[in-house]
Amino acid sequence: MGRAVVLGAGIAGHTAASYLRKWLDKAHEVVVVAPTSHYNWVPSNIWLGLGLMQEEQVRVPLAPVYRRAGIRFEQARAVEIHPEGDADLAGPYVVVESTTGDQPGQRSRIPYDYLVNATGPKLNFAATEGLGPGKNSVSVCTPDHAMEAAKEFLALVERMKQGARCRFVVGSGHGQCTCQGAAFEYVVNLEFELRHHGVRDKAEVIFLTNEYELGDFGMDGAFIRRNGYVTPTNIFTESVLAERDIWSITRAHVRKVEKGKVFYETLDGEEHELAFDMAMLLPPFAGVGLKAFDRAGEEITAKMFAPNGFMRVDADYTQKPYEQWKAADWPRTYQSAVYPNIFAAGIAFAPPHPISRPHVSAKGTPIFATAPRTGMPSATTGRVVARSIADKMLGIEGPLHGASMAELGAACVASSGASLLKGTAASMTVFPIVPDFERYPKYGRDLKYTTGEIGLAGHWIKVLLHYMFLYKAHLRFGWWLIPE
Repeated sequence: MGRAVVLGAGIAGHTAASYLRKWLDKAHEVVVVAPTSHYNWVPSNIWLGLGLMQEEQVRVPLAPVYRRAGIRFEQARAVEIHPEGDADLAGPYVVVESTTGDQPGQRSRIPYDYLVNATGPKLNFAATEGLGPGKNSVSVCTPDHAMEAAKEFLALVERMKQGARCRFVVGSGHGQCTCQGAAFEYVVNLEFELRHHGVRDKAEVIFLTNEYELGDFGMDGAFIRRNGYVTPTNIFTESVLAERDIWSITRAHVRKVEKGKVFYETLDGEEHELAFDMAMLLPPFAGVGLKAFDRAGEEITAKMFAPNGFMRVDADYTQKPYEQWKAADWPRTYQSAVYPNIFAAGIAFAPPHPISRPHVSAKGTPIFATAPRTGMPSATTGRVVARSIADKMLGIEGPLHGASMAELGAACVASSGASLLKGTAASMTVFPIVPDFERYPKYGRDLKYTTGEIGLAGHWIKVLLHYMFLYKAHLRFGWWLIPE
């Protein structure tokens, strides 16, 4: 009998565990370690953060789902990996701290044969002074955060109905943020809801981003085929915002957030202040802080993890100029380079380099969008890692399965509104996510599959995806037929 342990139950971890249980026979054990009791369908936090949904509509309780599927669930936080074991335990194991029960914080060991690190990101609000829930801005990164954002938004709507004017600032809370697509979707949803509540004329809406140009999205932008024309995504995105009278500020690093005021620096080195009534600013990501130790108890964290805390995998991490980076630098199997029975999926793996061109301000501050790994890439890497591990545990000979982001496409639907009858969406597809100028010399991507459209159909797709992926998260009949 073998044991596969999955650290994390987000999109990557839940996907990996689900497929491992499907593909492995009952002689093998699948264990999930996660600090929270629920799975969260993160894309719908956007709607939750405007009062369009309730918390239970974006969350799935993990314990009953895993119990029904035959997966062992430990509600705990992984803190250490011991890939070589130690004097007391010959085989590899992880150390976890309980986050529930009578003794939260109590540590225990879980041995493994194969390990999937799908711990996701640490939401690094501390990187910007005053940023984040409980301080001076709101977030939609978690259901709790989104509920607080909705409460603040709806309170301001009531003020505007009484005649007050309000300013909303949405975007990146640091010069090296990712997930600009989520911020973009939130700002267009916010503007839509202001119109729905009849207070749009009382509101000023500003999109504040670290992108060099709108539509960068951490992918260095793209060229899309639309209505027979080839259009850069910055024009596409600018059009979406202009049609909604949303101002934009680009190339910005937020230095500090005070109550009602954001302080930011731009690439030219100038410093600015911007007053607001509500600011939804996303934090930069870091690894969750897992530590690693060898058999003798010596720390080897730097051997397994990059300085930002994300795990090194089968990528080329050689430092080289931007012009020399290649699509081939990106990982395919997500297997650790030093411990072949350990894999990382989703946000947990360390990108070899940014996709967007790095920029540094006149004062030496890095200001550019960092590489996205959320949504479709997270789920796909979770499934691919599970397939490789299942083959190994079942004795199936052959190479590891691969899914490089330089060979994967992705779709993004930035929808406004949450009902079938009212709403619109800006829908984009890109292929591949990481541009490959060797295969596609002109644009870096295949324009047959890199497209953009605006309309109600994309909105319907977004609503449909919400219900489809929650169905899949419950592991209901035929869940594996729904693609990542």
